[in-house]
Amino acid sequence: MSGPPADPGPTEPDKDALIADLRRQLGAAQSEVRVLRRRLGPAGAAEARTADSSSERGLLEELRDAAPRKVDAPATVAVRPGRRFDLWRSPVLVGLVMVLLTGFTIDAGVGMYQARALREARQARLLLENTAMRSLYVELKGISYEADGKSYRMTLFLQNVSPAGPLYVMLNAVAVYVQAGMVWQQVPSRPSEGVSWGVVKVVDGYAFDVVFTPDVQNWAELIPGYMHVRIQSDLLVSEKAQPGNDVVERRTPYYVYLKPHGANDEDIKARSKSTRTPPIFIPMPPH
Repeated sequence: MSGPPADPGPTEPDKDALIADLRRQLGAAQSEVRVLRRRLGPAGAAEARTADSSSERGLLEELRDAAPRKVDAPATVAVRPGRRFDLWRSPVLVGLVMVLLTGFTIDAGVGMYQARALREARQARLLLENTAMRSLYVELKGISYEADGKSYRMTLFLQNVSPAGPLYVMLNAVAVYVQAGMVWQQVPSRPSEGVSWGVVKVVDGYAFDVVFTPDVQNWAELIPGYMHVRIQSDLLVSEKAQPGNDVVERRTPYYVYLKPHGANDEDIKARSKSTRTPPIFIPMPPH
């Protein structure tokens, strides 16, 4: 059986009230002693002082007993290991951390996949550009007069030397310009009969003709008796018959000096101080 509960002792407010009451009693006793001294005279003063001293000592002892004692704080506070980590045992917090880690992992994986796909696409495009520039030759084979007395027919030739297989080339309109003064003036051009702009499969070689009419007044005469002409061929090249984004542009410019219809060959030879028969066109390197 358990004994009676221990007396918790007086509380702080009770102690303060007790001390105040003792101080009042001490003051009242000292007043009574002073009154007795005056009434008894010198003879009773000594006795009163003795009684007064005894009374004061008793009251002082009661005050000391009633005063709160100072309790020293412990030098160290014991902390049970692991108490501050109890928060990490929360299922909600653990779940939140797992969700965040999963999100970061997925994001990093998607970033790596996109970077690799972009790198592979860039590499494939560089390879296709190299094939279009190095494995496909575009050559101006010749220019001849047309029967109408003002137009010309030029023949362009495509040659595929790629070991990877055929190339699919989109033929676009060939632009022709004649220099007049300091500017290039575009002249009409069209595919010849049997030729249409579109996709052609180039296995080994492919030739097509273009007809143009350089009807320009005051054309520049850099070589005596010849027009200065620029021809520009823009092609789209792919390794697939049904390409997606794997298409590159191949732009090839040509520069020629072109002899007009009805030109006087003897006059041209005299002006150029040449004995050879003037050709219809003189090819020039890009410039």
